[in-house]
Amino acid sequence: MSEVRNWDGKSYDRISGPMQALGQAVLDRLPLAGDETVLDAGCGSGRITETLMQRLPHGRVIAVDMSESMVAAARERLGPDADIRRADLLEMELDEPVDAILSTATFHWIADHEALFRRLHAALRSGGRLSAQCGGEGNITKLRGRAAAVVDRAPYAEHFRDWRAPWNYANAADTEARLRAAGFAAAECWLAPAPTQPEHPREFLATIVLGPHVQHLPERLRDPFMDEVMAELGEPVVVDYVRLNIDATA
Repeated sequence: MSEVRNWDGKSYDRISGPMQALGQAVLDRLPLAGDETVLDAGCGSGRITETLMQRLPHGRVIAVDMSESMVAAARERLGPDADIRRADLLEMELDEPVDAILSTATFHWIADHEALFRRLHAALRSGGRLSAQCGGEGNITKLRGRAAAVVDRAPYAEHFRDWRAPWNYANAADTEARLRAAGFAAAECWLAPAPTQPEHPREFLATIVLGPHVQHLPERLRDPFMDEVMAELGEPVVVDYVRLNIDATA
């Protein structure tokens, strides 16, 4: 199973402008004639899905996300005619292979990249394209280091004693090897720094970047924890994103 998180789809949709900008660059890498069937693997609240649909006037988008809240937000944004499905990417089954797969800000939430890439390869027609981006090696290392100072303090430390970070920030070389082992005929991967200064830093950190930390705490400690994190970070808040880019052909 993929990593489970209790996402707040409405909050994510409101504050995920930086993620949309990063995702837009991935979509721009995907060549489309306009009549293809494309899988949006990890559609979130549907902001990039919406642009993808506009680029396929004679095609079709299948949008998949594991979070019930994200699926609800995507349906609200995209309307009742959009094909939005709640599913685990590791267990996803499609009736027919698709022409392309787009994915943004999703793969780092999945621990087993070998199984993920096998499933995505099976979902693609021969010659189909995968264009994706997620957190990669070195992602938010500085920010997490500053947040760790708060995690180690009372009364938070006792709640993180057995906590394990849920992210899988892979490097480019290992990812290329995993894609080829999964059956992809060609794969090119690269890391790129993408420092981001969110417009709503506290909500952005609590919902997205440090969401796993916040959700791991009892309700009564969540706001105090974020108070201390914001004080530790100071201003301006810069999220030291490093993105793993993936272009592959089945």
